[in-house]
This record gives sequence, structure tokens and C-alpha cells, in this order.
Amino acid sequence: MLKIEIDNGSGFCFGVTTAIQKAEEELAKGGTLYCLGDIVHNGMECERLREMGLKTINHDDLRQLHDVKVLLRAHGEPPTTYELARQNNIEIIDATCPVVLKLQQRIKKQYDESRSEKDGVRSDHAPQIVIFGKKGHAEVLGLVGQTKSEAIVIENFDEVERLDFTRDIYLYSQTTKSLDEFHRIIEYIQQHISPASHFRSFDTICRSVANRMPNISQFASRHDLILFVCGRKSSNGKVLYNECLRVNPNSHLIEGPDEINPQWLEGVKTVGICGATSTPKWLMEQCRDAIIDSLP
Repeated sequence: MLKIEIDNGSGFCFGVTTAIQKAEEELAKGGTLYCLGDIVHNGMECERLREMGLKTINHDDLRQLHDVKVLLRAHGEPPTTYELARQNNIEIIDATCPVVLKLQQRIKKQYDESRSEKDGVRSDHAPQIVIFGKKGHAEVLGLVGQTKSEAIVIENFDEVERLDFTRDIYLYSQTTKSLDEFHRIIEYIQQHISPASHFRSFDTICRSVANRMPNISQFASRHDLILFVCGRKSSNGKVLYNECLRVNPNSHLIEGPDEINPQWLEGVKTVGICGATSTPKWLMEQCRDAIIDSLP
């Protein structure tokens, strides 16, 4: 008999859960609610909320809106978004994750202090604020926005060598990046920074996300087949899925039950279903049910 297990540690993180709850509460009041960007990197959950009345917009759309309500998702936004909302009399429903919000505040404080320190100093000697994160990711755009777009973004360990090690470096991380890679970057900077320069790193990786890596690794090792349910735009999902694949080569990334290949189940005794911080529990349950329904 085929055994199917859904990973208890998978599913929405606190920030995403809060954002969706805020959207549902506002939609229940009636009226129109806009969301700046996909509320979560999961197409099926976005579709569910769209059917409830949530309208997803981009930044160009936002400039055209006046006197409406707009929800800011967990990823956060740069200061320019809040200023535009003020100018257009837009009511902000702020669902920025508290972990992201605290990180934004820390980077802004560091930037403001660095700006005051570099008065009268040549720009090529000014401190570098460095963010380990995915270029163009919504959270990273919000973080870079705290520095008037002056922060340097490095996506991976291979890019750290392009920093100027004769200047001070303040290193932060996108909340969902790999803790191991972040520590590798720290070690490299420590080894190469000029004795005359100052280096500080700030571990800003969300532990509720980072802790999923060892948990999902153990989960993947327990099963013959792993179905990782995730929207393909999810950065966090790619990291976690690659960990599943490393531990269990018989792992497959799917967006929903329609993508399950019956051939994957041949000769399999246990199936593990897991997902990203953007994967709703109901979607993993649908995948489980689809397997059960397909059994002879």
C-alpha cells in the first residue's frame, strides 16, 4: 500500500500567512482591493484570491491610481512607493513581513550614518552597503530602496570578489537566502579586506525559513519519491527544491496536481509532498488527493 506524507514544516511562513489574512479581511468588507505584485509566488493561491476580488497591479498601474486601497505584500517596498501612495491619496494596507521591515530599518539607519560619515570623503572611499540577494527580487528592491539605490547586490559567492576591499563593507542578506553561502561570503571578505578598512556583517536571514533546509533534507531522505509543490517564480522554493534533489534524486518540482506524472509512482512505496514558504497547505493536500484518486 502506497504511503503518502505531507511535510508538516512546509507551507506559508508567518509573513505570507499574515499578508493573505489581511487581504481576506479587507475583501470581506467589500469594495476594491489592489495588491502591488503577486501577493505570493504561487499562481493557484493568487487565482483563489483573484476570484475573491483581489486585483494585482504593478508599479506603473500604481502611478495611475488615486483614492483606492492597495495592499503591500510581505516582501516590502522602497520608500518611493509610500511617497507615491501619499501623493495619490492611496490607503496602504501594509503587510510587510516584520522580519523584512526590521531589515529595511537597519539598512536605512546604516545608510544614513554612512552618508553623514562620508561628507567630505571621496565617493570611491565611501562605505559599501552590500546585500546578498537576488537582483530584481521584490524584497531586494525594497532593501536597495533604503539606500537610494546605492547598495551593491551580490547574488552568489562568485560575485563577492568584485567588491572593493580597500573600502569599508557592511554586509546584509535577503531574508530567504542560504545561511551556508552567506557564511562563505563573510569568510572571503574577512580574508581579503584591507587592514585599514572596516567590515561588519549582519545575519538577517529569517530562521523560520533557514531552519526549513535541514528539516526538508531529512524529510526528502525518508521517501522513495518527493513531490515539491511550488510556484516556479519562488526564490525560496528553488533553494529548498534543490536541497530535496541533492538528498533525493527522485524529486520533482510541480505547481499543482495536474503536473503529476503517473509513471513517477511506479515501484514507489512512499511519497513525500512538501513545498516552499509560498506553498499553501491546501495545494499540497490536493496533490495528495490526486494521487489517491489515481490509484487502482
